[in-house]
Amino acid sequence: MAEVALSHLKHSYMADPSGPDDYALKEIDVTWRDGGAYALLGPSGCGKSTLLNIISGLLTPSEGRILFDGRDVTELPPDQRNIAQVFQFPVIYDTMTVRQNLAFPLKNRGVDPATIERRVAEIAEMLDVVPMLDTRAANLSPDNKQKISMGRGLVRDDVNVVMFDEPLTVIDPHLKWKLRSKLKELHQRVRATMIYVTHDQTEALTFADEVVVMDLGEVVQIGTPVELFERPQHTFVGHFIGSPGMNILPCEAAGDRARFQGHEIVLEGPVTGQGGTLTLGVRPEHVGLAPGGFPARVAKVSDVGRHYVVDAMVGDARLKAVIDHNPPEPGSEVSLSFRPDKTRVYRDGWIATEARA
Repeated sequence: MAEVALSHLKHSYMADPSGPDDYALKEIDVTWRDGGAYALLGPSGCGKSTLLNIISGLLTPSEGRILFDGRDVTELPPDQRNIAQVFQFPVIYDTMTVRQNLAFPLKNRGVDPATIERRVAEIAEMLDVVPMLDTRAANLSPDNKQKISMGRGLVRDDVNVVMFDEPLTVIDPHLKWKLRSKLKELHQRVRATMIYVTHDQTEALTFADEVVVMDLGEVVQIGTPVELFERPQHTFVGHFIGSPGMNILPCEAAGDRARFQGHEIVLEGPVTGQGGTLTLGVRPEHVGLAPGGFPARVAKVSDVGRHYVVDAMVGDARLKAVIDHNPPEPGSEVSLSFRPDKTRVYRDGWIATEARA
């Protein structure tokens, strides 16, 4: 396996781009360490597929380099990059058995029969498909077909990186958790460098050790699932990750205080920088019902099973709070407070408060 580094990478589908808006990918600098589990997360149209095609060699970037273990592969064609890809739709041969499907990538490279037999047995055991090795792929369920597709990517031991492009999109929801768990288990066993591309935050956060969040062709934050949830560096990350997403509220700010709808709010630390549009960011989990807070009117209460989501109006601003028990009645007046060490200001979308040590 290999360390994958993207250095000053940019791409435009225009022949002569003249500005940032002409680029499908803004400048990207990312390093995925050898043997790590990573996710590339973002909505449709954010540039995930473009980046995936550049890494695999299907596209040559307009600017920048792709490095595998420090070796420049930017100009190399796909067949010389030793990349395995697993797609949305399983890429297997229905007329072959499971055993033949798993063996095919090795046979195609002239690997000796004894090694093929050993590797097929190892991967089949990892995937829990040993009983179906002699079953024709056409007779498999969709989730087992995707397992075999994964196995075809993992059976080779000369692969630099395994890339998963929305691999669970066509899988029934009740089977997704099984495949997510299996994929995580596979990574822990084979320690391959894996990059998982998805728009689904649950898939990204449960699989990856580190997540690259993209929006509009730009990397807005790289971090662990905990870091992305606890301290979003951009309002997009706060809104996109979490259910419900972070409250983004208009405010004014000075020092380590903000004013929201005429109420003074204590922040995690002092506000930095000048100018721009300021917003207050606080997750619903850090909004509480507490005496002595600021007044709000309950607009709606949703019971989501594990907790209640309270929609409240503060003046003309709507925000959400997550509470565990004893929800207020819709239409009632309540007192809200924000947890200070989890409340921060963003300037033009980017975090603009310093956390206290």
